[in-house]
Amino acid sequence: MYLSEFISYLSLEKNYSLHTIKAYENDILEFGRFCLSNYDVGDIDTVEYNIVRFWIVDLSENKINNRSINRKIASLKAYFKFLQKIGVTDVNPLNKHKALKTAKKVGIPFSEIEMKNVLSQIDYKEDFEGKRDELLIHVLYVTGMRRAEVITLKVSDVDFETMTIKVLGKRNKERLIPMFTETRDKFKEYLEVRSHLNEVVDVETMFLTKSGNKMYETLVYRLIKKYFREVSSKVKTSPHILRHTFATHLLNKGADLNAVKELLGHSSLASTQVYTHNSIAELKKVHAKAHPRGNKK
Repeated sequence: MYLSEFISYLSLEKNYSLHTIKAYENDILEFGRFCLSNYDVGDIDTVEYNIVRFWIVDLSENKINNRSINRKIASLKAYFKFLQKIGVTDVNPLNKHKALKTAKKVGIPFSEIEMKNVLSQIDYKEDFEGKRDELLIHVLYVTGMRRAEVITLKVSDVDFETMTIKVLGKRNKERLIPMFTETRDKFKEYLEVRSHLNEVVDVETMFLTKSGNKMYETLVYRLIKKYFREVSSKVKTSPHILRHTFATHLLNKGADLNAVKELLGHSSLASTQVYTHNSIAELKKVHAKAHPRGNKK
């Protein structure tokens, strides 16, 4: 099996995050164990689609949901595509596979009042961590950036002259996000206290731990839960809910769907359209107010 070569390919050529790479590796190893225990196949590189299909059935019977199954199959499909790329095999057994149907779920966004409270009512400390945490929540909300994008944001990506933030998204796709004056000021305040850290290990990275290292994903998640626990009763609070909130609030105010798509860094409009379900009530108000026939009794 060429798993180690595949992992190197994902890291060096595709520039995937460690979290994503680990998920791919786990999925492929899991399929390998299935093949070995059920079909005495020790090398998955030459398996046919019927074995993959049996794996899907086995996963389903073990109560694995369709979304998780699709992710596992996507990992396997990427592996076989890599084998084709390096000339190990001519055929990808998953070429004609169709993903299982899943219900698109979008988390409940924070309200405008909750966002106002978390940004203006909480007494953030005036030290490095306080300034960092306040900026982190502000940036996630006003830019719609993904957690991984915030973590990898570089100091040089924030341009105070053009008032833009350069974001490196999925599949190394770059996009520019406009920056508010308030956002610029918060960045400058944070960079000032950051400059007084005893040691800065990851000099190029914007968001750091107090030890000067790049922030890690679980820390970002914990901080969001910590601060929103003070202003919200929602059970699910996460960086991704802030991304949902960003999109929903823009659409609620009548923003163009294509513009929101570009800001979020989505490759297709279908990915953005899921947010319209959250704002349908607001869309009805906009429709009734803007259309010539909207206010007719």
